[in-house]
Amino acid sequence: MWGNRSGTEPRTARSPLGLRAILSGVTLPLAMAVGVAFIVAGNSTGAGIWYAEAAVAFAVALIAATDLMVIRHRARRRSHQDQPPPP
Repeated sequence: MWGNRSGTEPRTARSPLGLRAILSGVTLPLAMAVGVAFIVAGNSTGAGIWYAEAAVAFAVALIAATDLMVIRHRARRRSHQDQPPPP
């Protein structure tokens, strides 16, 4: 299956884990801060829409945190593959 490659992507192509880590690392605290700001706005105005927006912000933060955990797992797996076997 993999021997008959018709595409131009090399076999050694790697995913951009560094860029994903940066984006998720920025998104996580930003989404948390926005979620807290929405909760404060909901408490001060009494409008329920702010709580729904806070839930969306916290969902984005959860996705970013999950992505950071996946990146950490893949980076550890990659580093173990690059190490020579023990003697």
